[in-house]
Amino acid sequence: QVQLVESGGGLVQAGGSLRLSCAASGITFSTNGMGWYRQGSGKERELVARINTFGGTNYADSVKGRFTISRDSVKKTVYLQMNSLKPEDTAVYYCNAFPPLMTWGQGTQVTVSS
Repeated sequence: QVQLVESGGGLVQAGGSLRLSCAASGITFSTNGMGWYRQGSGKERELVARINTFGGTNYADSVKGRFTISRDSVKKTVYLQMNSLKPEDTAVYYCNAFPPLMTWGQGTQVTVSS
């Protein structure tokens, strides 16, 4: 069964950095792309970064040049390095396959203060 456990969130000042991790079990990395999603207060969940089975990456325009998605297929872990954080990056961050599966983890809260 699929299990997604996100970690690494926290409170950071604008301009700071955080590295999120997602331990993904029950998902085969060789046949599934993976993505990081976020949901701000009162907003819909959105895709911010994804990595395909070949290692190719894509980013939302709002995070391009600041966020980097990567994965470790041996550890079954997906990472999101977030630099130059802005208050508008404040959200709960989730990982999932891309396209997403029905199962979601609990997410990790990222709060960026101005």
